[in-house]
Amino acid sequence: RDGLLEKRSGGLLQIWKKKRCVLTDEGLRLRGCMGQSAAGHAPCAAWSSGSRAKELLFEHMVTVDCVEYKRGLVYFTVVMNTGKEIDFRCPQDGTAWNAEIALALVRYKNLQAVQTGRKRLISTAHLSGTEE
Repeated sequence: RDGLLEKRSGGLLQIWKKKRCVLTDEGLRLRGCMGQSAAGHAPCAAWSSGSRAKELLFEHMVTVDCVEYKRGLVYFTVVMNTGKEIDFRCPQDGTAWNAEIALALVRYKNLQAVQTGRKRLISTAHLSGTEE
């Protein structure tokens, strides 16, 4: 999944900044937009290629929370395992990023649980096989 998402800055002013968001199997990759207006409503002139993309990995995420619908926008929060909360918003009529991210996070956590269970099962079988 690839598209536009707005992230609220963590600074004092908490400005909404457009980001190109790529949803991968491991998490979210965010890249900034060059030439955006202060209000953030103008379309992105170009995606920032000089800066490194910011990675929000599922292994560090706890949940997607606080979904709110206001004035045609969906506001939601990604909660990290450090307790940090990252606020996002996207248009209601476009990609439901909050749902896409939440589903991808659940898929990732389920896969991790299955792999952990398999390792535990293999380890238990191996231990019981050596005792005989």
